[in-house]
Amino acid sequence: MSVRVTTARLRALLPALVTCLVVAGTATGCGSGDDRPRIVVTTNILGDITREIVGGEAEISVLMKPNADPHSFGLSAVQAAELENADLVIHNGLGLEENVTRHVEAARESGVATFAAGEAADPLTFHADEEGGPGDGAGAPDPHFWTDPDRVRKAAGLITDRVIEHVDGVNEKAVRDNAERYDGQLAALSTWMEKSFAAIPERRRALVTNHHVFGYLADRFGFRVIGAVIPSGTTLASPSSSDLRSLTRAMEKADVRTVFADSSQPTRLADVLRREMGGDVNVVPLYSESLTEKGGGAGTYLEMMRANTSAMAEGLTVA
Repeated sequence: MSVRVTTARLRALLPALVTCLVVAGTATGCGSGDDRPRIVVTTNILGDITREIVGGEAEISVLMKPNADPHSFGLSAVQAAELENADLVIHNGLGLEENVTRHVEAARESGVATFAAGEAADPLTFHADEEGGPGDGAGAPDPHFWTDPDRVRKAAGLITDRVIEHVDGVNEKAVRDNAERYDGQLAALSTWMEKSFAAIPERRRALVTNHHVFGYLADRFGFRVIGAVIPSGTTLASPSSSDLRSLTRAMEKADVRTVFADSSQPTRLADVLRREMGGDVNVVPLYSESLTEKGGGAGTYLEMMRANTSAMAEGLTVA
């Protein structure tokens, strides 16, 4: 039986081989380690989705820690090396991982297969409207596709294909069986979210958030995006006094008193808005851009979406 070793796998094995040579003289020896193919995923949301699809067929390394901000997290030298030693790199793209993009590009240039899930999920663009859009970000692609479970279904199917195409040694049947099972769970999630949101009166189906992150959810389930405290698609931007005044006017015009704030970020900006409107603002935390640790309320993508849906349905129904 012949064994095909890809260039990426050879690169991945080199550090272990060097380590073996170094310790050989100490007579301690060197274990074989994990010789499975290696997939590196940038964000923890995509990491969870990939794990559901791949199962134990490959080693999966997720670069973004729980509760981190995808717009601002960075990599250590070891993590940067992981990217160039991978058989496949899965990232969001569309400008989400702002401090990681150059490392992904370097890995691609060195011959590593990469897949930008956001770019393949029918991306929307940010747009400014009379109710308050994303300011200078208008016209840019929106990277937050995961708030629409149907787009996640499409991305998951494409991840499945890329894994089978680029990762040698995986069992295709096992991967496709995993993907089929997970697709059913995503379809059930989409149906459940639709039923949950149906209870919200039409006049209250309006969203104000810390920054523009729920455009895909709004598009899929029929919400109006009134605006955001940070008028941008990234948390790295800052609101001006005029931005807050514009958002306050938009909220008053739409009779909206609920603001959804990212649970992994301080609610200071939302509290500022509450003061701007005389204190009569309900601030509801959501898990918008990062999973938590296991048991933290949003340890998986499915758990995150269920928690957010319940919080939004309750927050807008009683607002």
